[in-house]
Amino acid sequence: MSDARADAGRIALVALFVTALTTAQLTASKLLEFGLPFELPVTGGSIVLPGAALAYALTFFASDCYSELYGRRSAQVLVNVGFAMNVVLLALVWSTILAPAANPDAAGQYRSVLAPGTNIVVGSLVAYVVSQNWDVVVFHRIREATGPSLLWLRNVASTATSQAIDTVLFVGVAFYVAPRVLGFGDPFPISVILSLIVGQYLLKLLIAVVDTPFVYGVVAAFGGSRGEAGDNSWAVD
Repeated sequence: MSDARADAGRIALVALFVTALTTAQLTASKLLEFGLPFELPVTGGSIVLPGAALAYALTFFASDCYSELYGRRSAQVLVNVGFAMNVVLLALVWSTILAPAANPDAAGQYRSVLAPGTNIVVGSLVAYVVSQNWDVVVFHRIREATGPSLLWLRNVASTATSQAIDTVLFVGVAFYVAPRVLGFGDPFPISVILSLIVGQYLLKLLIAVVDTPFVYGVVAAFGGSRGEAGDNSWAVD
């Protein structure tokens, strides 16, 4: 892989990863509902999911491409630096909320909009550090077992399993546990929590399958697979 193509790939994928991650924090509190032509056991005739579902799914696409191009150690550094940036995001939001305001009325509205987002960020932090590291580990365990071929298998399998972990942790913490513990907003009923988990996971699973040709395209565009395994003391194994 030439240095120019390698550098371009790193910058593009890190930019996509960070953009999608930040967008997920900003859009997660809005609930989306899509009608279905059939009924499912938990969700009925529609699926309900957080607005962040698509943006967050893109972070797994970016990390899988990064894993294949630059190896396990680089991907785990990306994931764990992203976790740190989530903490920075939370600190910046709350420093702005707590800072003296020139317009007290606007400050109250600002707090009422952004403070509940703390639930989202806390849920995201818990889900993120577990699921993203799981995604990288499973991706490279499959690669070690099957060799450099079968990129489609490790992309789908690693994303499908990590998205299941991510969905359960994120929805459970952000919409049920955090509101009870932190006192921002009201916890959702269990029936809504289950519906959110099913709806979000179905979308993520669909994306994991659909994005596989795009993973192949990105890997080819930026010079092909490297994907060497390696240990990283930052990672959660």
